[in-house]
Amino acid sequence: MTRPRRILVTMSSHADLGVSGKKTGTWFEEVATPYYLFTAAGFQVVFASPLGGQAPLDHLSLRAPFTTANTDRFLDDPAGMLAIRDTARLADVDHRDFDALFFPGGYGLLWDLAVDSRVIRMVEQALASGTPVAMVCHAPGILRDVKSPTGDPYVAGRKVTGFANTEDDELDLSRHLLFSLEDDLTLRGATFTRSAANWQPNVVQDGPLITGQNPASAPVIATALIDHLA
Repeated sequence: MTRPRRILVTMSSHADLGVSGKKTGTWFEEVATPYYLFTAAGFQVVFASPLGGQAPLDHLSLRAPFTTANTDRFLDDPAGMLAIRDTARLADVDHRDFDALFFPGGYGLLWDLAVDSRVIRMVEQALASGTPVAMVCHAPGILRDVKSPTGDPYVAGRKVTGFANTEDDELDLSRHLLFSLEDDLTLRGATFTRSAANWQPNVVQDGPLITGQNPASAPVIATALIDHLA
């Protein structure tokens, strides 16, 4: 019996935006829209997080104008809401059992996923084996410490994107962040691309790595991952 095709979606367990007093977590649209596109394409979606249990959602992403038809649908979806309230503990999940890894964004992951040795090793092993890894918004910040099999930064000489400095600046949040993913990936030799204007969709694929710039890129990157797996 063949196993179902599966995508592992790893969310942040971190809810505080540094010492700003603001709450954060995972950006809801980057969970909801990919989830419905993946399931419609026949994939089983498994949610995980470093601590397991309830994965926090960024409060801003639960409010207009940042909500979408899919976030509204997800809030009314008992199975979907249960899945993110009871995520698997990442240490209990074998990423090799999945056809792809997907990382939604949000500021929370800069404090946990981006510095988690288990996450970094998981991404390194997946990319080395040709398993597609898709990351959107701030999730490409995880790539800061990901190495190629030679020990060099994985992003060196590769095209990537992610949440741009100008987008962080527009939200007046740059000063609260641990690091700028745009600056750090560029310092590691990546060719960092951004959309002509803030908040416009932008998705870049380089080998098994697929990166997206911002929440508007969520449906585009999910479709790109599905097409790659096809």
